[in-house]
Amino acid sequence: MKKAAIFIMLTVFLIGCQQENYLAQQSDKRNAQQDYKEEPVTFVQENEEEEEKEEEQEEKQQEKEQENEQTNENTDDSLTVIDDSESVSLVVNKQRKLPDGFEPDDLEEANVPYHAAEGDPKRLLQKVAADALEGLFADAKEDGLELVAVSGYRSYDRQKQIYENNVATNGQQHADKFSAKPGTSEHQTGLAMDVASAALVAVLEQSFIETNEGQWLEDHAHEHGFIIRYPEGKEEITGYSYEPWHLRYVGKEIATEIYQAQITLEEYFGLYP
Repeated sequence: MKKAAIFIMLTVFLIGCQQENYLAQQSDKRNAQQDYKEEPVTFVQENEEEEEKEEEQEEKQQEKEQENEQTNENTDDSLTVIDDSESVSLVVNKQRKLPDGFEPDDLEEANVPYHAAEGDPKRLLQKVAADALEGLFADAKEDGLELVAVSGYRSYDRQKQIYENNVATNGQQHADKFSAKPGTSEHQTGLAMDVASAALVAVLEQSFIETNEGQWLEDHAHEHGFIIRYPEGKEEITGYSYEPWHLRYVGKEIATEIYQAQITLEEYFGLYP
Protein backbone atom coordinates (compact mmCIF):
# COMPACT_ATOMS: atom_id res chain seq x y z
CA MET A 1 0.00 0.00 0.00
CA LYS A 2 2.81 2.36 0.89
CA LYS A 3 4.59 1.57 -2.38
CA ALA A 4 1.45 2.40 -4.34
CA ALA A 5 1.13 5.76 -2.54
CA ILE A 6 4.77 6.60 -3.21
CA PHE A 7 4.35 5.72 -6.89
CA ILE A 8 1.32 7.95 -7.19
CA MET A 9 3.16 10.87 -5.56
CA LEU A 10 6.15 10.50 -7.89
CA THR A 11 3.84 10.35 -10.89
CA VAL A 12 2.07 13.53 -9.79
CA PHE A 13 5.41 15.26 -9.19
CA LEU A 14 6.73 14.33 -12.64
CA ILE A 15 3.53 15.47 -14.33
CA GLY A 16 3.81 18.79 -12.47
CA CYS A 17 7.37 19.29 -13.65
CA GLN A 18 6.39 18.58 -17.25
CA GLN A 19 3.55 21.10 -17.04
CA GLU A 20 5.92 23.75 -15.66
CA ASN A 21 8.38 23.07 -18.48
CA TYR A 22 5.58 23.28 -21.03
CA LEU A 23 4.29 26.54 -19.57
CA ALA A 24 7.83 27.97 -19.55
CA GLN A 25 8.29 27.01 -23.19
CA GLN A 26 4.97 28.55 -24.13
CA SER A 27 5.93 31.71 -22.30
CA ASP A 28 9.22 31.88 -24.22
CA LYS A 29 7.36 31.40 -27.49
CA ARG A 30 4.90 34.18 -26.63
CA ASN A 31 7.77 36.50 -25.72
CA ALA A 32 9.59 35.67 -28.96
CA GLN A 33 6.41 36.28 -30.96
CA GLN A 34 5.84 39.56 -29.19
CA ASP A 35 9.41 40.62 -29.96
CA TYR A 36 8.91 39.67 -33.62
CA LYS A 37 5.74 41.75 -33.78
CA GLU A 38 7.44 44.76 -32.24
CA GLU A 39 10.42 44.77 -34.63
CA PRO A 40 8.51 46.04 -37.70
CA VAL A 41 7.08 48.87 -35.60
CA THR A 42 10.59 49.94 -34.64
CA PHE A 43 11.68 49.75 -38.32
CA VAL A 44 8.79 51.94 -39.41
CA GLN A 45 9.65 54.47 -36.73
CA GLU A 46 13.25 54.57 -37.92
CA ASN A 47 12.07 55.11 -41.51
CA GLU A 48 9.79 57.90 -40.42
CA GLU A 49 12.66 59.55 -38.54
CA GLU A 50 14.90 59.29 -41.62
CA GLU A 51 12.18 60.77 -43.83
CA GLU A 52 11.72 63.65 -41.38
CA LYS A 53 15.49 64.28 -41.44
CA GLU A 54 15.49 64.27 -45.27
CA GLU A 55 12.57 66.70 -45.35
CA GLU A 56 14.39 68.99 -42.93
CA GLN A 57 17.51 68.87 -45.10
CA GLU A 58 15.47 69.65 -48.22
CA GLU A 59 13.83 72.59 -46.47
CA LYS A 60 17.25 73.89 -45.38
CA GLN A 61 18.56 73.53 -48.95
CA GLN A 62 15.56 75.42 -50.32
CA GLU A 63 16.08 78.16 -47.76
CA LYS A 64 19.76 78.37 -48.75
CA GLU A 65 18.85 78.64 -52.44
CA GLN A 66 16.35 81.39 -51.65
CA GLU A 67 19.04 83.24 -49.70
CA ASN A 68 21.42 82.91 -52.67
CA GLU A 69 18.75 84.24 -55.01
CA GLN A 70 18.16 87.14 -52.67
CA THR A 71 21.90 87.79 -52.56
CA ASN A 72 22.05 87.84 -56.36
CA GLU A 73 19.15 90.25 -56.47
CA ASN A 74 20.87 92.53 -53.99
CA THR A 75 24.07 92.33 -56.03
CA ASP A 76 22.20 93.33 -59.19
CA ASP A 77 20.68 96.28 -57.31
CA SER A 78 24.18 97.43 -56.43
CA LEU A 79 25.15 97.82 -60.09
CA THR A 80 25.36 101.26 -61.67
CA VAL A 81 22.45 101.92 -64.02
CA ILE A 82 23.69 103.48 -67.26
CA ASP A 83 22.21 106.93 -67.74
CA ASP A 84 23.49 107.46 -71.31
CA SER A 85 21.99 104.31 -72.82
CA GLU A 86 21.32 106.09 -76.14
CA SER A 87 25.03 106.84 -76.68
CA VAL A 88 27.07 104.64 -79.02
CA SER A 89 29.98 104.92 -76.58
CA LEU A 90 28.08 103.64 -73.54
CA VAL A 91 29.91 101.18 -71.30
CA VAL A 92 27.99 98.13 -70.16
CA ASN A 93 29.81 95.50 -68.12
CA LYS A 94 29.61 93.51 -64.90
CA GLN A 95 29.45 96.70 -62.84
CA ARG A 96 27.17 98.71 -65.15
CA LYS A 97 23.77 97.58 -66.38
CA LEU A 98 21.24 98.88 -68.86
CA PRO A 99 18.01 100.47 -67.60
CA ASP A 100 15.12 98.06 -67.02
CA GLY A 101 13.15 97.50 -70.20
CA PHE A 102 15.88 98.92 -72.44
CA GLU A 103 15.48 98.12 -76.12
CA PRO A 104 16.96 100.04 -79.09
CA ASP A 105 14.29 101.65 -81.25
CA ASP A 106 16.15 101.59 -84.59
CA LEU A 107 17.18 97.95 -85.01
CA GLU A 108 17.68 96.73 -88.55
CA GLU A 109 19.59 94.19 -90.62
CA ALA A 110 22.83 95.06 -92.35
CA ASN A 111 23.27 93.95 -95.93
CA VAL A 112 25.84 91.26 -95.09
CA PRO A 113 25.93 87.44 -95.01
CA TYR A 114 24.31 86.01 -91.87
CA HIS A 115 24.59 82.67 -90.15
CA ALA A 116 21.16 83.00 -88.52
CA ALA A 117 17.99 82.40 -90.52
CA GLU A 118 16.04 85.31 -91.93
CA GLY A 119 13.87 86.97 -89.31
CA ASP A 120 16.09 85.96 -86.39
CA PRO A 121 16.70 88.89 -83.99
CA LYS A 122 20.40 87.96 -83.98
CA ARG A 123 20.63 89.61 -87.41
CA LEU A 124 19.71 93.01 -85.97
CA LEU A 125 21.87 95.99 -85.02
CA GLN A 126 21.26 99.65 -84.36
CA LYS A 127 21.21 101.45 -87.73
CA VAL A 128 24.52 103.25 -87.20
CA ALA A 129 26.25 99.96 -86.37
CA ALA A 130 24.51 98.10 -89.21
CA ASP A 131 25.73 100.68 -91.73
CA ALA A 132 29.28 100.45 -90.37
CA LEU A 133 29.17 96.63 -90.52
CA GLU A 134 28.33 96.78 -94.23
CA GLY A 135 31.45 98.85 -94.87
CA LEU A 136 33.56 96.49 -92.77
CA PHE A 137 32.41 93.42 -94.66
CA ALA A 138 32.88 95.15 -98.01
CA ASP A 139 36.51 96.03 -97.24
CA ALA A 140 37.22 92.51 -96.03
CA LYS A 141 35.81 91.10 -99.25
CA GLU A 142 38.04 93.40 -101.30
CA ASP A 143 40.99 91.87 -99.45
CA GLY A 144 39.79 88.40 -100.40
CA LEU A 145 38.21 87.51 -97.03
CA GLU A 146 34.73 86.14 -96.41
CA LEU A 147 33.12 87.14 -93.11
CA VAL A 148 29.74 86.13 -91.73
CA ALA A 149 27.67 87.83 -89.03
CA VAL A 150 26.77 85.33 -86.33
CA SER A 151 25.04 87.00 -83.40
CA GLY A 152 23.97 90.60 -82.87
CA TYR A 153 21.04 91.92 -80.84
CA ARG A 154 19.70 89.92 -77.91
CA SER A 155 16.80 90.91 -75.73
CA TYR A 156 16.97 90.81 -71.93
CA ASP A 157 14.91 87.60 -71.86
CA ARG A 158 17.05 85.93 -74.51
CA GLN A 159 20.25 86.80 -72.64
CA LYS A 160 18.73 85.46 -69.43
CA GLN A 161 18.05 82.14 -71.15
CA ILE A 162 21.56 81.95 -72.61
CA TYR A 163 23.20 82.75 -69.29
CA GLU A 164 21.16 80.24 -67.30
CA ASN A 165 21.79 77.51 -69.87
CA ASN A 166 25.50 78.25 -69.75
CA VAL A 167 25.52 77.98 -65.97
CA ALA A 168 23.59 74.71 -66.06
CA THR A 169 25.91 73.25 -68.72
CA ASN A 170 29.34 74.58 -67.76
CA GLY A 171 28.99 75.89 -64.21
CA GLN A 172 28.88 79.38 -62.72
CA GLN A 173 32.60 80.10 -62.97
CA HIS A 174 32.85 79.26 -66.66
CA ALA A 175 29.61 81.05 -67.52
CA ASP A 176 30.79 84.30 -65.93
CA LYS A 177 33.90 84.29 -68.11
CA PHE A 178 32.05 84.17 -71.41
CA SER A 179 28.40 84.99 -70.79
CA ALA A 180 26.87 88.18 -69.38
CA LYS A 181 24.05 88.25 -66.88
CA PRO A 182 20.84 89.70 -68.32
CA GLY A 183 20.90 93.48 -68.32
CA THR A 184 24.70 93.60 -68.52
CA SER A 185 25.17 92.24 -72.04
CA GLU A 186 26.62 94.27 -74.88
CA HIS A 187 24.37 92.41 -77.27
CA GLN A 188 21.31 94.02 -75.69
CA THR A 189 22.62 97.43 -76.77
CA GLY A 190 22.31 96.54 -80.45
CA LEU A 191 25.88 97.75 -80.96
CA ALA A 192 27.70 94.41 -80.80
CA MET A 193 28.09 91.64 -83.37
CA ASP A 194 29.91 88.32 -83.19
CA VAL A 195 31.73 87.77 -86.48
CA ALA A 196 33.34 84.64 -87.89
CA SER A 197 35.05 83.28 -90.95
CA ALA A 198 32.49 82.03 -93.46
CA ALA A 199 34.47 78.79 -93.67
CA LEU A 200 34.46 78.37 -89.87
CA VAL A 201 31.13 79.90 -88.99
CA ALA A 202 30.38 77.44 -86.19
CA VAL A 203 33.64 78.17 -84.41
CA LEU A 204 33.45 81.19 -82.12
CA GLU A 205 36.62 80.30 -80.28
CA GLN A 206 39.84 82.05 -79.37
CA SER A 207 41.55 80.18 -82.20
CA PHE A 208 39.64 82.51 -84.54
CA ILE A 209 42.54 84.96 -84.19
CA GLU A 210 44.72 82.40 -85.99
CA THR A 211 42.61 82.71 -89.14
CA ASN A 212 43.18 85.36 -91.80
CA GLU A 213 39.77 86.83 -91.01
CA GLY A 214 40.54 87.07 -87.30
CA GLN A 215 43.85 88.80 -87.89
CA TRP A 216 42.30 91.17 -90.44
CA LEU A 217 39.56 92.22 -87.99
CA GLU A 218 42.10 92.91 -85.26
CA ASP A 219 43.99 95.25 -87.60
CA HIS A 220 41.11 96.93 -89.48
CA ALA A 221 37.94 96.86 -87.36
CA HIS A 222 38.70 100.32 -85.92
CA GLU A 223 38.67 101.83 -89.39
CA HIS A 224 34.92 101.28 -89.41
CA GLY A 225 34.24 102.27 -85.81
CA PHE A 226 34.49 98.83 -84.20
CA ILE A 227 36.77 97.56 -81.44
CA ILE A 228 37.63 94.07 -80.22
CA ARG A 229 35.66 94.54 -77.03
CA TYR A 230 37.36 91.84 -74.95
CA PRO A 231 41.07 91.85 -75.90
CA GLU A 232 43.66 89.36 -74.76
CA GLY A 233 45.41 90.11 -71.47
CA LYS A 234 42.69 92.49 -70.25
CA GLU A 235 40.46 89.95 -68.54
CA GLU A 236 40.79 91.52 -65.09
CA ILE A 237 39.51 94.83 -66.48
CA THR A 238 36.74 93.67 -68.82
CA GLY A 239 35.68 90.73 -66.65
CA TYR A 240 35.59 88.38 -69.64
CA SER A 241 37.99 86.05 -71.41
CA TYR A 242 39.52 86.98 -74.74
CA GLU A 243 36.95 87.08 -77.56
CA PRO A 244 38.54 87.97 -80.92
CA TRP A 245 35.16 87.53 -82.62
CA HIS A 246 33.20 90.07 -80.54
CA LEU A 247 32.98 93.46 -82.27
CA ARG A 248 31.52 96.52 -80.60
CA TYR A 249 30.64 99.72 -82.41
CA VAL A 250 31.81 102.91 -80.65
CA GLY A 251 32.42 105.24 -83.61
CA LYS A 252 35.59 105.75 -85.67
CA GLU A 253 37.22 108.35 -83.44
CA ILE A 254 37.03 106.39 -80.19
CA ALA A 255 37.75 103.08 -81.93
CA THR A 256 40.92 104.46 -83.49
CA GLU A 257 42.17 105.90 -80.20
CA ILE A 258 41.49 102.62 -78.39
CA TYR A 259 43.24 100.64 -81.14
CA GLN A 260 46.30 102.88 -81.15
CA ALA A 261 46.62 102.82 -77.35
CA GLN A 262 45.84 99.10 -77.18
CA ILE A 263 43.44 99.61 -74.28
CA THR A 264 39.90 98.63 -73.38
CA LEU A 265 36.71 100.66 -73.39
CA GLU A 266 36.87 100.72 -69.59
CA GLU A 267 40.39 102.13 -69.62
CA TYR A 268 39.46 104.73 -72.23
CA PHE A 269 36.76 106.15 -69.93
CA GLY A 270 38.66 105.52 -66.69
CA LEU A 271 36.23 102.87 -65.51
CA TYR A 272 37.83 100.04 -63.59
CA PRO A 273 36.35 97.14 -61.62
